[in-house]
Amino acid sequence: MIASVAIQGVKGSFHHIVSQEYFDEHILVNEYLSFDNVVENVINGKHDAAIMAIENSIAGSIIPNYALIDHHHLHIVGEHYLDIQHHLMALPNQSIDDIKEVYSHPMALLQCKEFFKQHPHIKLIEDRDTAEVAQRIQKTQTKNVAAIASDLAADLFNLEILADSIQTIKHNETRFFIVKTQNSEIPEAEINKASVKFELDHKRGSLATILNVLSDCKLNLTKIQSLPKINVPWKYAFFVDVTFEYYDDYKKAKSIMEIMAQDFKVLGEYKNARL
Repeated sequence: MIASVAIQGVKGSFHHIVSQEYFDEHILVNEYLSFDNVVENVINGKHDAAIMAIENSIAGSIIPNYALIDHHHLHIVGEHYLDIQHHLMALPNQSIDDIKEVYSHPMALLQCKEFFKQHPHIKLIEDRDTAEVAQRIQKTQTKNVAAIASDLAADLFNLEILADSIQTIKHNETRFFIVKTQNSEIPEAEINKASVKFELDHKRGSLATILNVLSDCKLNLTKIQSLPKINVPWKYAFFVDVTFEYYDDYKKAKSIMEIMAQDFKVLGEYKNARL
């Protein structure tokens, strides 16, 4: 039973929206402005779980979050996909021509860069969180400044949307992990996706051999992400997501990978959110 969850960002953020959709609107949401603080307060037992964005369909993987989950031995117990719609918002009674600066998270700015090419008079400034900027504009009543955030943020902080869905690719999704300090209690029969990590020797065909194991065991590779080992130059760890129909197939592949790969680790076994 999860009673409280930690998120990066404030109410109105996309992490907040995920908390409402994955759990329900009654879940106690605790706000932090960095993923490090999110993880720290889950590890110390202050909250039952955390929600962490892990990849975006436009901007790609959020590498530091892979490292946080791995380093702190967190367990992925679920995933959630959210349609990300970025809206430009400011205090009421202003137009885009009035806006001189836009503050937002670097990934949001990246996802909307084509829109701002049409408005070269606007200065783009990186900030910590999308909704936190919206909150700050409302609190300080700052004019000529806009935020990029969700429509929920606009409603919460009484801002006017000057342009909606300004992301370059209109179908824009972010994948989120739900993580805990302990393994999930999902029955094996309901598990059809897993995230694992391993390292390999620098020799020809080592990665191909592992991938063949996945194929032979009827697993579908849905994601592979390499991450450099900081303390060993030019050595990499691989983070892999697989889906499967039968847990026994995954179990067989897992037992083989444990023998063939170095530092094999299961990051999570959970339900596939994209059936």
